[in-house]
Formats: sequence, C-alpha cells, structure tokens
Amino acid sequence: MPDHDKTTVNYEIVATLGPSSATPSMWQALLAAGASAFRLNTSHLSLQQLEQWLDKIAHWRLSSDSKPALVLDLQGSKWRLGQFAPSKLTPGQRVELVCATATDRPNVLPVPHPDFFRAALECSGEIVLSDAKLGLAIEQVGADSIQARVTRGGEISPKKGITLVLSEYRKEALSENDQQILKQTQHLDFIRYAISYVKDSAEMSRYQALVGKPAYLIAKLERQSAIDQAIEIARWADELWLCRGDLGAELGNKAMAQAVRQFSNLLHAANVPALMAGQALEHMTLHPTPTRSEVCYLYDCLIKGYCGFVLSDETAVGQYPAASCQIAAMYK
Repeated sequence: MPDHDKTTVNYEIVATLGPSSATPSMWQALLAAGASAFRLNTSHLSLQQLEQWLDKIAHWRLSSDSKPALVLDLQGSKWRLGQFAPSKLTPGQRVELVCATATDRPNVLPVPHPDFFRAALECSGEIVLSDAKLGLAIEQVGADSIQARVTRGGEISPKKGITLVLSEYRKEALSENDQQILKQTQHLDFIRYAISYVKDSAEMSRYQALVGKPAYLIAKLERQSAIDQAIEIARWADELWLCRGDLGAELGNKAMAQAVRQFSNLLHAANVPALMAGQALEHMTLHPTPTRSEVCYLYDCLIKGYCGFVLSDETAVGQYPAASCQIAAMYK
C-alpha cells in the first residue's frame, strides 16, 4: 500500500502532450508557464509511437534542467472505438456497431470489446461517444452487433471513447496493450501510470499488486461506484483524478454534477492528492483567454482542497497550450 503525506503535496498542473505540444521547445514553454508534469494518452498511440515519444522525452530530459514526471494514461476497462475512416453522423441516421478491431464498411462502427455487447442488454438504451458529444439510441442488440439510431450527431473518429449510459457491467482488467506498455516502461523512473475507469478498491488493489512498488499509480474516478469508494480506492493509489468528461458520459450531466459535489465533500479524507480533470479550460482550446466561469471554478476547486488540474485538449491539440498552463497555474 502506498505511503502518503498530503501535507507535502505541491500544486500540480498536468499538461497532456499531443500535436500542439510535441517539441522540446514547447515542453520548456509549458514548464515555464507552470506545468509540473506531462501526460500521454496511450489509447491514441501505437506501441511504436509511444516508444518514439519516450525516446524523444528521455533524450530531452538528459539535456534539460527540468525533470518532470510523465503520466501514461492506461485504457483500463474503458471502451473505445476501433479503426475506421472518420465520418460525420447525422441525427436520424442508422448505424451498426460490430465487435471488431476495424472496419471499412459505411455506417458501421467497430467496438473491439465483447463485454460492451453483453452490457448493452442492461443499460438505459442510450450510447454516448466522444465524451457524450454524440449520442445513439439502441434499437436492437445481438450477440456481437447493435443496431442504433443517431440522436445527437457530429464528427466521429477512431479510438474515441464509447459508453453505455447507466450500465454497471464492464470487464475490470488491464488490456494486453496496457500490460505491454507496463513491460515497455517500468524501467523508466520518471513514469507514472493513470488507470482509467477504476470500479472500486478491490480493482485498484489488484493493479497495485500487479505493477508493484515503487511505481506511482493514479486512479481515475469516472464511475459512480468509484466516487462511492473513493476513500477506499485512495488506500491503493498515490493520487486521484476526478475526470468529469467520462463521468458525465456515464451518468449524464445532472448526476455527474452531483457526483462531483459528493467527491469534493470528502476529498480531504482521502489523504492523497486529488486533481480535477475534464474541460478545466476548454474555452482556451480555441481562444487565448478563459471564460470567467472557468476561472471562478478553478478557484473554487482549490478552495475545496483539490491540488491542481489536468489539462487535455487545451495543451494536446489546442491553439494556446502555454497560455492554458499559465492560467491553470495562476494560483500557485
């Protein structure tokens, strides 16, 4: 079980790396703006691409005075789409979801998770994709296919998250790809691991035993069961991230807001650092300044006891990655 002393925790800004932040000069700019650690979402990278990122970062660290940690975001039990040609879904359109890693058929989305199709029998009948930006209504469920109608349209691309609203069933385990990433990176002393969709303390304790010490493990809270067991999960984690994007996709907006309040009221008892993640400064993905409501919410989070924020699109694909870090770090 990890040893914790929350009194020594520093203010953290975790900046996700991506196309907008792929060079050593930008890494230095992010650090100068207030970032304390970097993050890579491994679900969007092949093992070869991940190795290229790691080699580049390790080489930069040798010549840099700054030695930030790098968080590798593991998929865990999160469901994601497979490979297909990006397209646009329109309301009323009929689509088929099939159990496959890839497809080139029109109006067909691959979902490489057999448990997704079993879980579809016990959900609200709604599927949401890409942090609930898109929605589908289930019309028919088969053993390895689902017929659905688009209720909320938009652009869809490979590897985006997919969720069954109000479904408790999910296979809790690290994928083969996650396990390969662990083998590939555990020798690197600057790596931390963030595990997605942790269900409860029993699952987190298995990951802690699997990875072993001295690895630094972060539990991502994205399900109601994880919120309910946050204090117990913290016994097996070095850090907690409250991830509003997938939590909202799981629960819907109102229940997500209630879950955020529930966790915020008890996070002092967790005795490990807690960070807020998910659209912290979403406006700055496309704009040079935040909204006033974003600034007020960041301030409220810190008053409640959060130790910092995880920036995603803001620094990975946004137009103002360094400025986003600077705003997020303004209360340091």
